Amino acid sequence: MIIAQLSDIHAAPDNDHLARFDNALAWLKPFEPDVLVISGDLIDDGWREGYAAIAARLETLSCRTMILPGNSDDRTAMRAVWPSLAQQGPLNAVIDTPALRMIGLDSTVEGSTAGSVGAHLDWLARQLDEAGGRQTLLFLHHHVFVSGIPSMDAAACRDAQALGALLRHHPAKPLAIATGHVHRPAAGMLAGIPAYICGSVCPANPLWLGGAHVPEVCDPPALMVHRLENGMLASHFIAVSPVNGR
Repeated sequence: MIIAQLSDIHAAPDNDHLARFDNALAWLKPFEPDVLVISGDLIDDGWREGYAAIAARLETLSCRTMILPGNSDDRTAMRAVWPSLAQQGPLNAVIDTPALRMIGLDSTVEGSTAGSVGAHLDWLARQLDEAGGRQTLLFLHHHVFVSGIPSMDAAACRDAQALGALLRHHPAKPLAIATGHVHRPAAGMLAGIPAYICGSVCPANPLWLGGAHVPEVCDPPALMVHRLENGMLASHFIAVSPVNGR
């Protein structure tokens, strides 16, 4: 089973991020993923028309999709374009297959770039309880481990430790936690669970670790491919061709 993940498109009328998104989808299409997860920040600067442009591209795919909001998104506008999303409250989501339950948590907080999932932990516990013997994967926008990039860690998931406390001993604890938000790929842990940050479709952030040196950024558009086979998960960081050399 193949689960693809794209994150942080940040589409706006004055950037080329939809073209970068097209390149990522073109690279991905031959894989024929079973599920595509878009883990937040689909648009930028309140460009609601961007949702329709993204939806039109997703309609060309044959796979199921899970669409989660990020801190730059508008839930109301997302609901108008994707009626299958929850029509009230947080945009949490679940996709089930015979072997796997994929759970999406809405980590956005109105008016904040930082995230929180504390209000959704009871809901998450129920989804894990109802996994019915299936393995699980957890997706959200905000990262749940310290990336080392101060500006991004200041806007991480603020209650990641409470999330970890729930997951640590749960019989259906996730094989992995996959997020976005940081605009560059990274791997870490939460409560003994592998945790990943998917690189961004939009231009990457530098690996600035708080020192005087700010490294050059050369990263092309990025995505992840998660492959589940015989109960074993492998997660791959992928870079695709940039647009006009950037």
